[in-house]
Amino acid sequence: MGKFVIKKTPTGFNFSLYAANKEKIAVSSQVYSTKASCKKGIESIGRHAVKCIEEGKVEDKTLKTPVEKTCPKFEIYLDKAGLFRYRLIASNGESIAMSEEGYKSKSGVLNGIKSVSVNAVNPEIIDETIDK
Repeated sequence: MGKFVIKKTPTGFNFSLYAANKEKIAVSSQVYSTKASCKKGIESIGRHAVKCIEEGKVEDKTLKTPVEKTCPKFEIYLDKAGLFRYRLIASNGESIAMSEEGYKSKSGVLNGIKSVSVNAVNPEIIDETIDK
């Protein structure tokens, strides 16, 4: 079971998704203005990630002629360092999560995508904005 951690930023809230092995596998693509909207973003990741895997909605932008997919979808792309990364695009076309670090291989980034789809379902949610 994965775990989302909600944190406060100077301008709002964001989250990180950790796999069962405690490795950070995704981060929010945006800063949310309210904690409630951040939690809705977390909920949508589980729904969208599973749907994308089930329906084969992974768009590989590293190909010469990528096959465009409709949203929701995962997009694979190359960063400035030439590493593979992914982002999860919601039904409305907004990026809601992305890999924090690049992967050296395409198989690595695909494993990262699969890990998000597994670990974002029924996750533990840790709210680090609450005073203890």
